[in-house]
Amino acid sequence: MAKVVPLFSGSRGNSYFIGSSGEGVLIDAGKSCKQLENALEFNSINIKSIGGIFITHEHIDHCNGLRVFAKRYGIKVYGSLGTLTALEESGRLDPAINTQVIEDKVAIGNMEVVRCNTSHDARESCCYQVVTADDKRATIATDLGVMTDSVRQIIRESNFAVIESNHDIRMLKLGSYPQSLKQRILSDKGHLSNDACAQELADFVKSGAVRLMLGHISENNNIPTLALNTNINALSKAGMKNGIDFTLATVPPETLGKSVVF
Repeated sequence: MAKVVPLFSGSRGNSYFIGSSGEGVLIDAGKSCKQLENALEFNSINIKSIGGIFITHEHIDHCNGLRVFAKRYGIKVYGSLGTLTALEESGRLDPAINTQVIEDKVAIGNMEVVRCNTSHDARESCCYQVVTADDKRATIATDLGVMTDSVRQIIRESNFAVIESNHDIRMLKLGSYPQSLKQRILSDKGHLSNDACAQELADFVKSGAVRLMLGHISENNNIPTLALNTNINALSKAGMKNGIDFTLATVPPETLGKSVVF
């Protein structure tokens, strides 16, 4: 039985556990080592079962606890060449940590992790799809300036996906952020809005990605209920019903002990 455990999501830190049958991987390590340990313990996840840490990009909310956590438990770190280089340059990787560039896909025990490039203002950002031993597929796709065709395809092939629904455009434009930061978030290298996410979901559900969650929701420029309603309304207009044709929920900022079986 495969499961996804969203440990943390949002601008303050991101990390997900995906695994089955006593093995799994972490996607990002954006909280302190202690916070990661506590979240894993709270969710009854044995750290020894983690076969690798896959970093999407070098921004602090995705790698804050990486250096200490990976060294303490001797866990191998994977990422694109650009990401690993940026992490090394910033001191986020201890020299003792074993690392590997993932070009396309890599086997972790009986699982396979597939890399897909994303559009974000980082050195070489990507998202990941995890394929379990029973061929179940889960994708974590956040920090998307735009939804590219390659990301669309990997989500279509998934049974479960976390998709970014970062901000409400009106809230962002009227908010207190500096204009330069607003422009960055709204750019093709920034973050996906509620409206942009909502435009994609009907296609994903039709393709079989029927277990969905909305992630990386901004604390300042969005409201979880607003993100959820915007996306559910778009699916309703496409003739799809929540709980019947699909399931959709928001990822909380911190784990509530709720895993998703897919």
